Amino acid sequence: MARVLTPQNEDFPRWYQDLVAKAELADNGPVKGQQVIRPTGYAIWERMVDEIDDRIKETGTENASFPLLVPQSYLQREAQHVEGFAPECWTVTHAGGKELDEPVVIRPTSETVIGEYMAKWVQSYRDLPLLLNQWANVMRYEMRTRLFLRTSEFLWQEGHTAHATYEDAHAFTLRILHEVYADFMRDVLAVPVLAGLKTADERFAGALNTFTCEAMMRDGKALQMGTSHELGQNFATAFDIRYLGSDGKEHLSWTTSWGVSTRLVGGLIMAHGDDNGLRLPPRLAPVQAYLMTVKDGEGVAETAAKLRDELKAVGVRVKHDDRVDIPFGRRAVDAELKGHPIRIELGPRDLAAGKATIVRRVDGSKTPVPLESVVTAVVDALAADQAALYDEALRFREERTVDVSDVGEAVEAAATGFARIPWDKCGVEGEATAAQSGVTVRCLQRADGTVPDNEEPGLVATLARAY
Repeated sequence: MARVLTPQNEDFPRWYQDLVAKAELADNGPVKGQQVIRPTGYAIWERMVDEIDDRIKETGTENASFPLLVPQSYLQREAQHVEGFAPECWTVTHAGGKELDEPVVIRPTSETVIGEYMAKWVQSYRDLPLLLNQWANVMRYEMRTRLFLRTSEFLWQEGHTAHATYEDAHAFTLRILHEVYADFMRDVLAVPVLAGLKTADERFAGALNTFTCEAMMRDGKALQMGTSHELGQNFATAFDIRYLGSDGKEHLSWTTSWGVSTRLVGGLIMAHGDDNGLRLPPRLAPVQAYLMTVKDGEGVAETAAKLRDELKAVGVRVKHDDRVDIPFGRRAVDAELKGHPIRIELGPRDLAAGKATIVRRVDGSKTPVPLESVVTAVVDALAADQAALYDEALRFREERTVDVSDVGEAVEAAATGFARIPWDKCGVEGEATAAQSGVTVRCLQRADGTVPDNEEPGLVATLARAY
């Protein structure tokens, strides 16, 4: 059979492009840098949205919606913020055939517009914390684009909160990092992530601190999967977000922002995909069990329908493919490309033997199973394969992570994976030196792998080449 995808070890970027196209995940949009997310890709994103949104709401955060267009003057009120985003902004100068009195920016992020409304809504300490989130699209100008990973327009969630104290804001920033992002990435995406602190050079424009989740892709490069920003009082000062405290005095609020995007889909592809296509973790997969009728035969349709209903009854997301007019091999290859965790094959011969064949996407195993045991076998395989994907990804990261003693060794090690170095042996100068070779400090952690509150003695830096 002809090769469907370029092998990863031959050309990883080409493999990625092949998979996104042939698994029907996305296509390029009509304007440079835009993407069209196809139904298969969007179904994956919808599952991500559902899982993340549930976790966000568990923190007490409520969803809202804010405008796409932001007055340019809003961005200019926070100097570091506008400086950080100015090169990426899409600006609208005309509408209705006339030049606008003030240009407006298509949101690259919404700290400024949400800050404006927080200032209106926060009056008293009783109004705090104000916990808001929106699911939206944003636009940032990009010179080099790649579907899902770096596009001029993308989908995301952006959370924005205001708090009465530094301590409350700081704790919430870390709560989002751990309980929402890292938990989702590890338990649902089956992606082991390093949670840590960004360096001053890598932090969000205008933030006091930025915390991040970093993952290793199957080519050894890093991908920033999500960030949580402790904004201090910078935006509260710029937008006058004040409250009357219980002491009868006026105080500035402390704010946070945090977000993940459709970049997660790209990360999922590159963390688990193989030369046959996607490998979706069962907890995330829109279709967990793909039931295939091999060919028509007496009783096959009825048995398949019964299996489908039994799987649905125990909570398995199942899809029945009864398109026997399309060659079975073609359908099987398509199912592998799209990464359905379990494939159940049923035809006249299987039915005569009282069995169905269960094919597991993670390891490629094929096992005949008695019809009365199919549901149990599928449920067990889904749980096992969720764990197997995570364990495999963790082993891969550990095998490609090395401890080094100087920046030169770190740059060399970053050719194939992650390099760990004491931050005091790297520092700002070493970070700049590594950057000249395309290697960046992905995050800072304590020696035991925990997340520091801010820069402190004894931290360890992880360096890598990154997307």
